[in-house]
Amino acid sequence: MKKNHISEKAAPKKIAGWGHIPKVPIQVSPFFSWPLKPMVMLFWLWKRWLTITENLVILIIAIISWTFFQPSLDRTKTISLDWVAEIWMRNILLLILVAGILHWFFYMRKIQGNKLRYDTRKLMFHGKQFSFGGQIRDNMFWSLSSGVGFWTAYEILIFWAMGNGYAPLLNPIGNPAFFVFLFLLTPLWISFHFYWIHRLLHYRPFYRLFHSVHHRNVNVGPWSGLSMHPGEHLLFFSSLLIHFIVPTHPLHILFHAQHQALQAVSSHTGYESLLIKDKKTLDLGTFHHQMHHRYFEVNYGTLEVPWDKWFGTFHDGTIEAHYKLKNRQQDK
Repeated sequence: MKKNHISEKAAPKKIAGWGHIPKVPIQVSPFFSWPLKPMVMLFWLWKRWLTITENLVILIIAIISWTFFQPSLDRTKTISLDWVAEIWMRNILLLILVAGILHWFFYMRKIQGNKLRYDTRKLMFHGKQFSFGGQIRDNMFWSLSSGVGFWTAYEILIFWAMGNGYAPLLNPIGNPAFFVFLFLLTPLWISFHFYWIHRLLHYRPFYRLFHSVHHRNVNVGPWSGLSMHPGEHLLFFSSLLIHFIVPTHPLHILFHAQHQALQAVSSHTGYESLLIKDKKTLDLGTFHHQMHHRYFEVNYGTLEVPWDKWFGTFHDGTIEAHYKLKNRQQDK
C-alpha cells in the first residue's frame, strides 16, 4: 500500500529546527556542471584559494611546518625516536591549537554567541553514549590519541619510504607547474576518497564497529571532527597512500595530511563563518555536513566533487530537498 507522502505545498520556507541556515540551495563545484561557466569556475577557485580560506590557511601552516618543524629525508631514512617524536609533537600541538582555539572562542567564551550557528543546542557535557560520560572528553580522547596517532603513523611511513626511495619524490624546480597543480588536486582526491570510505563506513557492520563513535555527535563542535574509532582513522587517513604512486614533495604530504586532519576540525565547528565586526571573515563549518550528522542518509561527501548529486544522496538545504528526504524515508 502506498504511504502518504508529506505535501510540499503547505511547507514552510525553511527547514525547522535549525538556528541558522545559510544561503540555499547549497552549491557544488561548478567544474562538474554542464554547460561549463568559466567565470563561475574562476570565482570558485578565487574564493577557495586566493582569499582567507581554509585551503590557504592550511597551506601556510604546511609551509611553516615544512620550513621549521620537518625532519630532512636524510634523517627519515632510518626510523628513530627523535624525528618520530618531533612529528608526533608537531601534530598534537597543531590539533590542540586549532581545535582548542575554536572551542575556546565559540563554546567556552562564546564570543560570537549563536550568530551563524547551525544548531543552537548545547553540546552534551553528559551522555551515556560517550566513553567518558561527556561529549567534549570523549571527542578529545579519540582525537588526541587515535586521531593524532594514525595521522602521525601515515606521515612516518611515507617520509621513511620517500627517504629510502620507495615513494617517488618530485623535484619542484624541474616541475614547477605540476608542483603547484598538485595542491589544487589534493582536495579533489580527498573528496573522492572520503566519499567512498564514508559510504563503506555506513554499511551496517562497519557502522556498528567503527563509524558509530563519530556519529555520537549529532550536534558537532571542533573536537568532533577527528573523534573516530581507530578503525575509521585507519581508513580516513589512508588517502595519504596515494603518495606511494604519484611523485610528490614533502610539502604536498604535509598539506595533504594537515588538510585532512585540520579541515575535519574546522568543518565541524558548528558555525558557518567567523565574524569580525559582523563581517564573514573565514568560512568554517559546512551546513552540508552538519545535515549529515542530523539526517544521517544524506551528504556523505564534500562539495568539491558532487558525488552525492550523482548518487541521489544530496541535500541542498532547501525545504524541497528536505521533503524528498522525508518521503524517501517513509517509502522504506
